[in-house]
Amino acid sequence: MDILTSIKKYLTEYLPGTKGLSKNTFLAYRDTMKLFIPFLQKHFSKKCSEIEISEVDPELILSFLEYLEKERKNCIKTRNNRLATLKSFAKMLLLHYPEYKQTADRILNIPKKRAQKNLVGALYPHEVKHIFDEVDLSKNTGFRDSAILKLLYDSGARASEIAQLHIEDFDFNNNMLQILGKGGCFRVIYINPVTTKVIENYIKNYRPKPDPMYKTHLFINKRGKALTRHGIYKLCKKNIQKALPGKKMQGLNPVHIFRHSCAVRMLLEEASITDIKNHLGHEHLKSTMIYLEIDISKKRQIQENYNINAISSKETNPELDELINWKEKKKLMEWLDSL
Repeated sequence: MDILTSIKKYLTEYLPGTKGLSKNTFLAYRDTMKLFIPFLQKHFSKKCSEIEISEVDPELILSFLEYLEKERKNCIKTRNNRLATLKSFAKMLLLHYPEYKQTADRILNIPKKRAQKNLVGALYPHEVKHIFDEVDLSKNTGFRDSAILKLLYDSGARASEIAQLHIEDFDFNNNMLQILGKGGCFRVIYINPVTTKVIENYIKNYRPKPDPMYKTHLFINKRGKALTRHGIYKLCKKNIQKALPGKKMQGLNPVHIFRHSCAVRMLLEEASITDIKNHLGHEHLKSTMIYLEIDISKKRQIQENYNINAISSKETNPELDELINWKEKKKLMEWLDSL
């Protein structure tokens, strides 16, 4: 069987059907294949529809991973995430095409690359204030940026969570926000009234007219589409560099630094570790411990006093399946066939 046919099955049947992945995870896996397919074609000097599954071996996978690191300048974490996609693809081969067990097993045996622990870092309160003050409000996008930056610091939300917010997720009267987090879990958090007013002002006066498909999305880009997590990353990086040109940001994620700053602020305000865990949307207490880099003695003390108090509830959201309905499947297949 050719590799393209199996990739089609992987993207259009296995991931949405068998695995039931969230929208963001599906997109990440799809994007890996968008990189892998051209790499295969260049390597073999032929179309993917002419490449047999058995031709894909660990040496080729390792060459692809090396290409990601050296030519695309991907970090080790991203490299390992791409490998995880290919291993997931190998598991699909084992399930649906057992005749390729040897190929799949060899891919599954490729080890992850060890990476140095990422710096997390946090902004001082005066730095956060300076970033807010330096946003260019002479442009409509400035009010959008201001709303996003303040919401990131207030909510501690991930870039992907901010990107998929809808207007109806806000309860403006009670300063509450519903966030769809990892694993399809919702959490409800309290938002500072000042942040609420900033968001309301953006919606009423500065939010661009969206395309019909994105009419309920909160943050809209200049083209009328929903702002992506990559767009949020860029605006955070731009505003931090402008306000804090001397800030050492090497190894720091310009979006995640607001999330960590939110956690540190809550810790200094003597919020319980349970409240911080729920506010950030961590599934396990261990994640919050590592995130806050609490020392061992403090960890033991917190663990002894910790009581699980989950506020998230699993819910389904039809909009998460938007990219994998039959029309999108057709578009995806057309895209793959055109390569």
